[in-house]
Order: sequence, then structure tokens, then C-alpha cells
Amino acid sequence: MIELFVMGIALDTRTGTPIVVLNDAENRRALPIWIGTAEASAIIRQLENIKAARPMTHDLMYNMLSELGFRITKVEINDLNSDTYYASIFLEDGSGNSKTIDSRPSDAIALALRAEAQIYATANVIADGTISTDQERDEAEAEAFREFIQDVKPSDFKFPFGGDIESNQ
Repeated sequence: MIELFVMGIALDTRTGTPIVVLNDAENRRALPIWIGTAEASAIIRQLENIKAARPMTHDLMYNMLSELGFRITKVEINDLNSDTYYASIFLEDGSGNSKTIDSRPSDAIALALRAEAQIYATANVIADGTISTDQERDEAEAEAFREFIQDVKPSDFKFPFGGDIESNQ
């Protein structure tokens, strides 16, 4: 699991659709998720600490969970299938009993922000859904790998049962 942080909301310039952008702790990978306008508004209101006169939907959901004795322990974006992301909200009651609720990532993120809960993504989501935001470091690692490969000789490889690549041909 990789912990992610909400960097903000962007707009898809082609469609005008909001995108929530999550980054890893080192700001090397970004996970953009296209979301609805209501969810974008809920996330922005929480990020900017804007309070509505009456509870909005995510505020209501958070208030209900709290009043019923549950706390949100974490949110997990755990799958990506046909350009659709899936998430889970992890709850715990006062007795330590836990429950997991299936959720859209946008709703899970909006609730996690209200609860100050951590947001995680699974390895497959990171591998399939993120984009690099650290081009300079990626290029440096690629160059270091190219330099390493230039110095590798067939005799550097050993077989598990003895010998090397040249004697096992």
C-alpha cells in the first residue's frame, strides 16, 4: 500500500470534468481520478475549510457515522477496471469492531478529508493509474541503469546449480 495525499482539484480541459489529483509522499507519482462536480465541490470545501450553513451530503455522512460511534480509520483505492476506480472505507467502532464499506473513490476521499484519515492505494492502482511527476529523477535512474547494463558481462550471471552462462551453453 502506498499512502497518497490530495493535491487538489483540476479540470479536464477537453471535457470540463473535475479531476482529483493524489500524490505520493515524495511527489514522484500522481493519481488523477475523474470525478463528479458535487464530489469535487465537497473535496474543495474541505480542503479550503469552507463551512456550509447546513450539512452537505459528505458532512451529513461523516456526522452520522460519528454519532453512531464509528470512526473512519483509512480509505483505500483498491482497484482499477475499465477506467473505473474502486475504493473502500474502513470503519471502526468504539469496541474495536471493524467494517469495510464499498465506495466510489471521490466519496471515500471526501470522507477521509473530513475524518483526517489516511488515503492509500494498492500496488496495482499505483502501477496502472499513476503518472510520473518527477521526470528529472526518472531520467537519472534510467541513465544509471543504462550505465550499469553497459558493464554487465555474460560471466556475471551464475546459474543456481553452479557454473556460469558461458559454461552452460
